[in-house]
Amino acid sequence: MKPLYFFTYLSWLMMLGQAGKAQRSNADSLKSMSYIQNGQIRVGIDLNLGGSITYLANLRDEENVINNFDWGRQVQMSFYSEPRPYTPNGKQPAPYWRSLGWNPIQSGDYAGNRSKILDHKNDGKSLYVKCIPMQWPLDNEPGDCFFESWITLKGNTVEVTSKITNQRPDTTQYQGGHQELPAIYTNAPYHRLVTYAGNRPFEGDSITTIKNHNYPDGSPINWADWQATEGWAANITQKEYGLGVWHLTAQEFKGGYYGDDKFIGGSRDIGTGYISPLHAEILDHNIEYEYGYVLILGTIGEIRNYAYENRYRRQQQRSFDFSKDRQHWILSHTTDAGWPLKKYWRIKLAPRAASVSPLIFWKAGDQARIEIQAALSAAPGKARVYLRKFGEQQFDERNFYEFEMSGGGKPGKYHIDLASSPAYKGDYDRIKIVWAQEGEKREGMVNVKKIELKP
Repeated sequence: MKPLYFFTYLSWLMMLGQAGKAQRSNADSLKSMSYIQNGQIRVGIDLNLGGSITYLANLRDEENVINNFDWGRQVQMSFYSEPRPYTPNGKQPAPYWRSLGWNPIQSGDYAGNRSKILDHKNDGKSLYVKCIPMQWPLDNEPGDCFFESWITLKGNTVEVTSKITNQRPDTTQYQGGHQELPAIYTNAPYHRLVTYAGNRPFEGDSITTIKNHNYPDGSPINWADWQATEGWAANITQKEYGLGVWHLTAQEFKGGYYGDDKFIGGSRDIGTGYISPLHAEILDHNIEYEYGYVLILGTIGEIRNYAYENRYRRQQQRSFDFSKDRQHWILSHTTDAGWPLKKYWRIKLAPRAASVSPLIFWKAGDQARIEIQAALSAAPGKARVYLRKFGEQQFDERNFYEFEMSGGGKPGKYHIDLASSPAYKGDYDRIKIVWAQEGEKREGMVNVKKIELKP
């Protein structure tokens, strides 16, 4: 499946112009910090920058690994939606940020206006911060939402829960798009990007190196993307020490390096490594959306060991219960009944209406069927299940599993026997369910309770 949309600050770095220079001259001073530490590491958030994480170091050398060249860096919350361009009350975005659309970020905006702290607590063991973010593409336009973060330490790790609460007056349901969960920028020495992107997760297979060096020569910046089947990635030094991120649910990641090949620089220098776990999400006007991740400061062995030791904390993404949220699924060619979800995911029928899963991973030999619990509030009709091969970019539209749904709103369980097809072999990474076919005019809803891969 082709990504719907995704932007980052560095994608536009060469287009900053005078506004970018002004923003950098007022850059974060690190004078309004709130820290916690344990016996191994120290983390700090900047209360001038919405509580973004601007400092992380081990207590041995106290070297800050977080890049703070400007307010598009740090470790921070960042969200994207439509319309593009986003022009509240007619206010126009800076031309070079016009395509970003609705983009509140935690630190501040491109022009140097800081996010506003609403609440902050530091009890010596944990941090809490609440802020009104700024719309990055606009000059002094607060976000019509608020952000919250809860931060604790455990050994050499920083455990973070982040949340956005939307309060948008625009009630349009826009399509789902990629979200940075979170955006993470490290200093130039932490330039080697490693992960595991193979089809043998948690079997001790060789680590994957992502080669994605963007030079400061005026060329467009393109971040690499991959499927982190163990749920982690890290930017490390040549000595194999650095900063890793482990995400509670995401396998879709993006990252790379921007700078020259000297790999020298500190927190205020332009050279930077970048990582972001991603999900494509529908961000309703009133949504409350929460995610969790862990930063790990250590050797590559320690970072990967964390993923192994906590593999059962991760949601295995074989069973999706839609009684409270969309489970990171998005829609194609339709909309739904909106937020909050109550007992079901209520999807509007329309030609080619489809639900698309997040990036997951399974082997055909381990999962033989799909069970769908749903009620069709319309006349009976046929639906189709499509599967995407691991590593492919598109679904094979020629291969599908068709099943008949009973109508009248009666709840049903539909069992799709994947193993019955001789083509069902190898590894897979995504599911698409098409509820109505092209040219089919049907009115009503499909109320989805659960979708589950089963042995």
